Amino acid sequence: MLFEDQLTVIRGGGDLASGVVYQLHRAGFPVIVLELDHPLAIRRKVAFASAVREGGVEVEGIQGVRVATPSEAVELAHLTVVPILVSPTLPDFTEPEAIIVDARLAKRNLDTTIDQAPLVIALGPGFVAGIDCHAVVETKRGHRLGRVIWDGPAEPDSGVPGRVGGASSERIVRAPGGGEVRWDVSIGGRITKGERLGSVGNETVVATTDGVVRGLISPGFIASVGLKICDIDPRGDRNACFEISDKARLVGAGVLEAVLSTLNEQGA
Repeated sequence: MLFEDQLTVIRGGGDLASGVVYQLHRAGFPVIVLELDHPLAIRRKVAFASAVREGGVEVEGIQGVRVATPSEAVELAHLTVVPILVSPTLPDFTEPEAIIVDARLAKRNLDTTIDQAPLVIALGPGFVAGIDCHAVVETKRGHRLGRVIWDGPAEPDSGVPGRVGGASSERIVRAPGGGEVRWDVSIGGRITKGERLGSVGNETVVATTDGVVRGLISPGFIASVGLKICDIDPRGDRNACFEISDKARLVGAGVLEAVLSTLNEQGA
């Protein structure tokens, strides 16, 4: 790997985080992904988080493999695969982290501090560059998407999903009640507004717009009321369900810019 000595830890393995993983891995950085034991990822076909449940995953040609220990994660990170380790906190690795990226998208700072690594980057709202981390990458759709912020915060969370194919809030399906999630449809399937998608507990889940199912939370997940559980793409392009999105690529490019510009300044 070109940047063999720059061990990079990505906290989160959802679709935006996976765009970051893709960019850094392709550029030659050894990357480790940290995830929860029950990931919240919706776009599971393009999320390295899927390896937690399935043992392995492939995202646009890059293999991700679940590992059991931090030492195993470090060993595999220097090879051709991306290790995924279940760890809600930063474990003690056998090699010091050079770069940490908080890509959990919690919309608030859970436990990230600027002194956790020589370079700490965070995605989206909830962080202040120069205080919580060295750099923040903008995640809000629009003119500034993917921009690297070295001083100050990203745009605040509006609570309204970005518009895709003319649809905003209606393309997101949330749990109508609490309980176990069951699906009658699959990612990539075409659906119409009002069609039954599955259930959460005893509540029926229906499509909120026409399109293709771009993402579904893992079947069997125990959801709480209002949790995002399904993503519908009104543009109807089935292939897009299995590709890293434009947003994830731009955010990933922003992280790569932050990393390379820092190394350039250091003369690395």
